[in-house]
Amino acid sequence: MTAPSPTASAEEGPISNRRVLKIALPIVLSNATIPILGLVDTGVVGQIGTAEPIAAVGVGAAMITAIYWVFGFLRMGTVGLVGQALGANDRDEVSLLLTRALLIAGAAGITLILLQIPVIWGALRISPSPSDVEDLAHTYMAIRIWSAPAAIALYGVTGWLIAQERTRAVLVLQLWMNGLNIVLSLAFVLGLNWGIGGVAFATFLAEYSGLALGLWLCRDAFRNPVWRARLRVLDPDKLRHMALVNRDILIRSLLLQAIFLSFILLGGHFGATPQAANQILVQFLYVTAYALDGFAFAAEAIVARAMGAKRPVALRRGALLTSAWGTAIGAALTLTFWIAGPAIIDIMAKSPEVQQAARTYLPWMIAAPLLGVASWMLDGIFIGATRSRDMRNMMVLSAAIYFAALWPLMALYGNHGLWIALLLSFIARGITLGARYPALERAAAG
Repeated sequence: MTAPSPTASAEEGPISNRRVLKIALPIVLSNATIPILGLVDTGVVGQIGTAEPIAAVGVGAAMITAIYWVFGFLRMGTVGLVGQALGANDRDEVSLLLTRALLIAGAAGITLILLQIPVIWGALRISPSPSDVEDLAHTYMAIRIWSAPAAIALYGVTGWLIAQERTRAVLVLQLWMNGLNIVLSLAFVLGLNWGIGGVAFATFLAEYSGLALGLWLCRDAFRNPVWRARLRVLDPDKLRHMALVNRDILIRSLLLQAIFLSFILLGGHFGATPQAANQILVQFLYVTAYALDGFAFAAEAIVARAMGAKRPVALRRGALLTSAWGTAIGAALTLTFWIAGPAIIDIMAKSPEVQQAARTYLPWMIAAPLLGVASWMLDGIFIGATRSRDMRNMMVLSAAIYFAALWPLMALYGNHGLWIALLLSFIARGITLGARYPALERAAAG
């Protein structure tokens, strides 16, 4: 029998529109703060008066974010495992899972710090830049890498909170970190004249302060003394299961990243103007991801609890309700991009050639939210169910379809072909995961 703990004391509640929105809306608001931080950091270093610091922050931040993003599996895996433990009323396991996530994050972060010289060198080789930009980017990354334990641990903390549907706490955490980051960047760069190192140090402090706040928000887990029971934390079967779930999610995420990275890089084959147009339209895609993430996260939390409680009817209702909201948001974004897309393009680009090119390819981006919504929502459903093997296999198949279609489509239709291949990858992921959904319900019934 497991000991009682306040960790899972809250009632699960009915699966309703109100519950879905209570989970989703704070995530949408939280995501909205992310581009604001990027704009402020760029604006702050822009006050230095030369182009090199701006380029260096762009390169350094993109590379360090990509390195940390590799460990994003920790958030997704934690949501599914904790949610299922809650559904099964295994309150000890809820606390133990947080400890395991923090141990994994600590080990990964310390490893990155120890290997920082080859890691940073390799990252800068992926995105070669002029020597002065590269030197500044190296300075930025050499400071940011020391926050790796905190940045990776925050994936686990965030997943733990989402699993308990405490997304308002996630919003508070994000607002605190981004707000502090902005204030410190302004103070260090404009006030103390620390240059690009000031921007990096501001983020370093914000991430460690964010981890401290996150651990306080997770304090219920530490009220159950089992969280530090070494033998139970290091239970070989539990660790093996966690490793398998996270391994499959990692493979899936790396393949997804390969698709997006190839899309961005291959646009350069058609010249600077189409590539610039693609870059502008990709920002529309990021907005789509930020908006749909809230409802995909709601699916993760609700499906995980239903799966842990062995309630296939609740699982189906949660999947259908969150997907209905996701589809509605996708349709609203499609309509918004159709009506306001040209005006947004004109704001983002002043070059008439880039404006015209972006309008030419805009129809593909208008279609993307509706064509991609199934893949986003099913990802959330399968993460909650910890059906990570299905996610991995269907991602392998979808990536194979994308890369097989890529070169013929580009040869026939140029940059249009590149967009068609990207949308095909969305459709393939939605169809293949959808085909595996009945097996997920059968697993919940068993």
